[in-house]
Amino acid sequence: MHDSIKSILSMSPVMPVLTINKVEKVEYLFEALIKGNIKTVEITLRTDCALQVIEIASKNFSTLQIGAGTVINESHLQTVKDAGASFAVSPGATTTLAKKAIEIDFPFLPGVSNSSDIMKLLDLGFKSFKFFPAQAAGGINYLKALSGPFPDISFCPTGGINEDNAIEWLNQKNVICVGGSWIVPSKIKDYKEITNRALLASQLIK
Repeated sequence: MHDSIKSILSMSPVMPVLTINKVEKVEYLFEALIKGNIKTVEITLRTDCALQVIEIASKNFSTLQIGAGTVINESHLQTVKDAGASFAVSPGATTTLAKKAIEIDFPFLPGVSNSSDIMKLLDLGFKSFKFFPAQAAGGINYLKALSGPFPDISFCPTGGINEDNAIEWLNQKNVICVGGSWIVPSKIKDYKEITNRALLASQLIK
């Protein structure tokens, strides 16, 4: 299971983090991202329609790996799996939540911001983590420092990543991909613009 989350994250250098407020026309958004060569997305559970969007995306867009973000308890984990999500992402992690992911055999990207977080999850077999909030938790220098004691660990930094600094993060040897909201800003409704942003992001090869 732990290898499966790494293979999912390896599919695209950038994973768009989506907070979607309306279900209507959501298909156009996913079509625009697919045209932009995006393979993975994270749909946050911050809106009332998030689960419905996950269901629509997982049923209609088989080339996309649909992640459910902001998963913070066990019931969330089972609910997003039932809705059709391919994996779950958490801003942090508890031992209970991590063990539940193992129990139901569901790919899970737990959030960490320090060495103690990592060590607790390493004990359970996890080797890929969301580094969050990436900039506020110490930025690239902190992530570089973590590669010393944890040489076999991979990260998906999220939080403060944008089109200007994404490549610098991706150039770190312990970064597998980055998460960010700049590809689909909340106020942009131009799907061609979203495709163009996605294409630029998908070309940020390590």
